[in-house]
Amino acid sequence: MKQEPTRATTLNRAKPYQLVLFPLNNGATNVYYVLILTYIATFGNVVLGLGMVFASFMVTGMRVFDAITDPIIGALMDRTNGKFGKFRPFMVIGSATMAVSVILLYVFTPFIPENMMWLRYVAFVLLYAVWVIGYTFQTSVTRAAQAVLTDDPKQRPLFTIFNTVGSLAGMGVMQFIGPILAGDTIFGDYNQSWFAAMTPIGIIVSVALTILAIIGIWEKDQPKYFGLGAAKSEKVKISQYLAIIRSNKPLQRLMIAGGGCKLALSIATNMTVLAMLYSCMMGNYDVLYLPMMVLGYVCAVPFFLLTVRTSQKHGQRASLMRYVGVALACYVVVLVLLILWNPENAAFQLSLYSDSGITINLYTILFMVFFGVGYGAYYATADMPIPMVADCADYETYRTGSFVPGIMGTLFSLVDKLVSSLSATVVGIAVSFIGLETLPTKATPYTEGMNVVVIVLFCVIPMIAWALTLWSMKGYSLTGERMKEIRAVNACRRAAIADGMSVEKAMETWQTIDQVPEEFR
Repeated sequence: MKQEPTRATTLNRAKPYQLVLFPLNNGATNVYYVLILTYIATFGNVVLGLGMVFASFMVTGMRVFDAITDPIIGALMDRTNGKFGKFRPFMVIGSATMAVSVILLYVFTPFIPENMMWLRYVAFVLLYAVWVIGYTFQTSVTRAAQAVLTDDPKQRPLFTIFNTVGSLAGMGVMQFIGPILAGDTIFGDYNQSWFAAMTPIGIIVSVALTILAIIGIWEKDQPKYFGLGAAKSEKVKISQYLAIIRSNKPLQRLMIAGGGCKLALSIATNMTVLAMLYSCMMGNYDVLYLPMMVLGYVCAVPFFLLTVRTSQKHGQRASLMRYVGVALACYVVVLVLLILWNPENAAFQLSLYSDSGITINLYTILFMVFFGVGYGAYYATADMPIPMVADCADYETYRTGSFVPGIMGTLFSLVDKLVSSLSATVVGIAVSFIGLETLPTKATPYTEGMNVVVIVLFCVIPMIAWALTLWSMKGYSLTGERMKEIRAVNACRRAAIADGMSVEKAMETWQTIDQVPEEFR
């Protein structure tokens, strides 16, 4: 006779302040997404005088190093369960490591004499490698700890909204302050003084967000919220992670979707690409950049609300596919508009205002409408795969009984860094094709063929990435209905284990939704 659990456990729900504060961890790391991954190639090339191709390629080449460190850090996280919890130590260590490495990189390496260029190359690579380790420590927690924060299907989609608030508190602040400080009357065009000024600003913002995120996860960072509630930490060997990846098909597809979303965002918002578009092509970076950025953020607001509502009603897969599709459709029109750009005809250029007053035209209105809607849609979905990582972690617990959020978090950290750094390499290669030896800035004059580079980077590659995301999600099995079944089975097993049943017996007894008592459904 099958032993039934004597008590049902309710959903693990997060308190409102926890839902608001913990996603700030992503904002803390996104500070460095802007400070490092957006500007490091420019810093290496323009400030240190390193070769443009080297500075761009090195950022991607460091992924070989990541391939070694990421699974090690994931294994450490899965094995960690001390007085300070499983996740908080990695947040603290990661934040401190990034702060120190960035100070040494951006503030001190420019003082290495030019006649010791070899030392600049060495310091650049080593300090970036140290930063990568710190970034992995902290950013993987954002993905991994989702599984303990909440398993309520009504709450998990809310992470996307609060994550965006955190990102705006981190990434948004840096994106707005950066161009202002780069003004001719302040520090100038992304020079040594600019990097020295931006570094302490970024560190202060990131540390503050990290402290708030630690407060948000504090109560949940304890064994009773880990998987099936087992007190001991997982002793999964690194070699076993390959088996987990091979068997967890939804995780594979989510990695592709997450990579596609991240690649589109990384390249379409790359500062070099935007400088070529708004300055080199359209001729007025100072007038166009901030208004277009504000437009994108404003348009993102209704899409965040729509994505949450769709996720709660139909599941996160359906929401991601719907709004990535909207972005893809809008960028078809943006692509056509950029193809129609004519430097000799003001009617086919972006124009908002000048000293003589408002100069907006039909071309600009169409661009603003379709760019705004498209940007809003893809910005709202860019981080949607993060809460979906928790679904994959729940599925792994359902499938094997193991709670291994560390490997889930570090896999997505690896994809995040790979794609983000790949964007720098792609941009560097594309720019080299038109004969430039340095990455363009707002002071760079237009070069023949630059419009083609912008079209490819700003539209074509993101559109291919979105198409890849839609393809991967088409076969993603963790629909809203499927996740309800998985949570019910896991909850039943957790209750039985709490009553004294072994993990193995609970796994064997309850495997499908029809075997689960009604109170768990």
